[in-house]
Amino acid sequence: MTTLLAALPVLSTLLALGLGVRSLPAALTGVAAALLAIALAFPMPPGSIAPALLHWTPVLVEVLLIVGGGLLMSDVLRQAHGQAQLAAWIRARAGQGVGAVLLVVHGVTPFAESVTGFGIGVTIGIPLLAHFGLPARHVVLLGLLGLCTVPWGSMGPGTLIAATMAGLPFQTLGVASGMVSLIPFVVTGALAAWFASAPGHRGVAVLQGVLSGVLLTITVTGANALVGTAPAGALGALAIILLHVMRTRAAAGAAPALGPAGRRALASYALLLGGVLAAGALVKAAALPTSARYLASPALWLFIATAAFAAGWPARDSAQRAWRAWRQVGAVTAAFILLGVLMAVSGMAAFLAQVLAQAGTAYLGLAPFVGALGGFITGSNAGANAMFAATQASIAQSLDVDVLWFMAVHNVAAAFLLMASPGKVEMALQLAAPEAAASRRWIQAWVVGVALLVVSLLAGLNVLLA
Repeated sequence: MTTLLAALPVLSTLLALGLGVRSLPAALTGVAAALLAIALAFPMPPGSIAPALLHWTPVLVEVLLIVGGGLLMSDVLRQAHGQAQLAAWIRARAGQGVGAVLLVVHGVTPFAESVTGFGIGVTIGIPLLAHFGLPARHVVLLGLLGLCTVPWGSMGPGTLIAATMAGLPFQTLGVASGMVSLIPFVVTGALAAWFASAPGHRGVAVLQGVLSGVLLTITVTGANALVGTAPAGALGALAIILLHVMRTRAAAGAAPALGPAGRRALASYALLLGGVLAAGALVKAAALPTSARYLASPALWLFIATAAFAAGWPARDSAQRAWRAWRQVGAVTAAFILLGVLMAVSGMAAFLAQVLAQAGTAYLGLAPFVGALGGFITGSNAGANAMFAATQASIAQSLDVDVLWFMAVHNVAAAFLLMASPGKVEMALQLAAPEAAASRRWIQAWVVGVALLVVSLLAGLNVLLA
């Protein structure tokens, strides 16, 4: 009975989503189930509730501000045609459609996600993809696939949590995660190339996507080994951007110059990313208090970059559109974070992992799905690792397998399935053309299917490595 209650929040949420229930009611169903399980089988001491709220409230507020800032910036740039001009400029330099799409999926979106996190890469990638002549539902799917470098998202706090809880060096786990990421990088590249190419040219296109995934693996893993894990995702993705640009530099000379709005959009992105990096370096170099880290948060720099582009507060219509979108996306995001917190602090998440570990060595094939489930529920690699990393590491030790590779597979699996989380899908739909909403179930089914394929391959790798 206890096992059923521990699984009830997850099962009820998945069932609701499978029946076509919208993201917010599905999340609230899971929250209600978690509260029921806590009342019946996982009581929380009254003294533990307030510390948990104090610990998670700043994280929740920061995430919601980041989501709101990303939506506002995207709308302001879109209304000024900055993204359209930038997309045309990128398309001209990337050559064929497949090259342009891979530039975004393996370059632009991962770079933005690595330095900001919380799905902000989607807010930059989808508006660019929308100008590549693809169907709206393909734009949403490919935009979500760009979240393939999430172990390094927001400078890798999720990977740091996993390393700390497992007693592993941060950089060592980063390098191992980079090598394991060959699977998701290749799969996302091949799928992106398939959707971006014409039926008669898909064979060559898929090979191009596979090569892009291999190169991203090399650059991210190399950056991990040479300069550390925190900036590895950004540096690896930047290298891919440069490789794509260099590959087509012969055509770039004839490409049209970037328009004024496009230049302002590029400057805004540079201000956003540069501000996050510079402020983070300043906070670290000056050894400022922990609270000063918010100076380097995307929650601040998204609004600064938007205000710089608009030369003041954005127009009222842009603010209203962003507010309407944020109310929907923010509520879904908050509900799923709350669900993850309830499962973590009550002990439900750890209990579920321990029950699954009773399968013995068979658990090696199940472990990546446990981590992936955490990513799906919370929509965050950090949240998934906060829920499961310590328990997964202890299970690896009890099974007498290599903890480093076991945790690398767990880390990548936990990060990958979050692209299928309802909060991320909802954000992607809000950023795409209105007709994409009609394909909500198609998009959700595809992204879940791709995620499960990747996690299944990771599960096979986990068995082989053991």
